Amino acid sequence: MDAYDTYGTSAYPVAELARLLTEQLGVSFIERDSCYRGVYLVADAGTQRVEIQPNAIPGDDDEDDFYDGDHPGIQTLVLVSGPHRDNPLTAHLDSIDALTALRRHPAR
Repeated sequence: MDAYDTYGTSAYPVAELARLLTEQLGVSFIERDSCYRGVYLVADAGTQRVEIQPNAIPGDDDEDDFYDGDHPGIQTLVLVSGPHRDNPLTAHLDSIDALTALRRHPAR
């Protein structure tokens, strides 16, 4: 089973965080659009998939819903998944000011 980590920040909007991670990790983000998630960004970092997602997503009733309802005060989410936890990537994300680990689900 894969490892899944969720990080959050209210200091960086999606585009700014993508620029920062592109510079620091040397990855390229691709924009995706989902009827469920709205517009989000995806990059591959080795065996890890890194997604940058706004927490507020368009709802069916013209009201925003939260992708992560447990953290409604968080503006931007970083979702990391892979077959195992990449310790250098995790350490790098943990070192970014104003980016907080919200949830970690270990690989089994």
